[in-house]
Amino acid sequence: MKNILIIGSTGQIGSELTMLLRKNYTGNVVAGYIPGAEPKGELKESGPSAIVDITNSQQIADAVTKYQVDTIYNLAALLSAVAENKPQLAWKIGLGGLFNTLEVAREKNCAVFTPSSIGSFGPGTPKDKTPQDTIQRPKTMYGVTKVSGELLSDYYFTRFGVDTRSVRFPGLISYVTPPGGGTTDYAVDIYYSAAKGEKFVCPIAAGTYMDMMYMPDALRAAIEIMEADPARLVHRNSFNIASMSFEPETIYQNIRKYVPGFEMEYQVDPLRQAIADSWPNSLDDTCAREEWDWKPEYDLEAMTKDMLAKLKQRFAH
Repeated sequence: MKNILIIGSTGQIGSELTMLLRKNYTGNVVAGYIPGAEPKGELKESGPSAIVDITNSQQIADAVTKYQVDTIYNLAALLSAVAENKPQLAWKIGLGGLFNTLEVAREKNCAVFTPSSIGSFGPGTPKDKTPQDTIQRPKTMYGVTKVSGELLSDYYFTRFGVDTRSVRFPGLISYVTPPGGGTTDYAVDIYYSAAKGEKFVCPIAAGTYMDMMYMPDALRAAIEIMEADPARLVHRNSFNIASMSFEPETIYQNIRKYVPGFEMEYQVDPLRQAIADSWPNSLDDTCAREEWDWKPEYDLEAMTKDMLAKLKQRFAH
């Protein structure tokens, strides 16, 4: 990777990934954004940015040409709960946008990273240690776009030789960007409540296990998969990656070690609970470990300690 375009650079993953890529690479790392979601502060000042609406293929092509881009990170998407309320828009961004990106990549010889998700699985998928290759019949529009995206990306690799790669992200937990409407976002909200000294109202039922990952590990995975030796890759779109799996009570009790007076009650959101119930409890990431040496660095204990320290520091200002 020499010159990189991040589409969706101001989102939950994009804002942090853009900064990390700028730290790691000397070439152009271009922050692609849509009007109304402009880069601010350090994200704006630390490198070039361009208006890139993923539904506008010409804007993608113009940015690729201007900055001599060889790698595109396509992070544009509506998250799971939001996508259920706006299914047409979710399809337009998720699949129409991916098609635009892959076409530009085919014409201009770019590699493409498009994240998939645990949402690409469905109720028929084995729940525990979900295999790399298994049934994927999701019941959400978010999941449908992710499975379709995996297939479309593989098609562009086998048919046109476009270097497409991807990981299936679990729920991502970060102290930098506020939650944006994902089913797993309760696991971000709970830390915010604890750091602010507020009672947490949990929208997910006790006993609901989901795979989660701390953002530093997720960012590293997104970079390492694109740096991986292509000769070793048996799979491409998309790799299971895993770090930790827990249910609400586990994370609550872990936080109470550091915030003893922290309180939580349950008010289950039927939509988010239905989505959560259709997802795996845990993923088997053996293929990622074998094909590009994937390994997480954070477990629940290490993440909790770091999240609370960083959030308390922020709210103290």
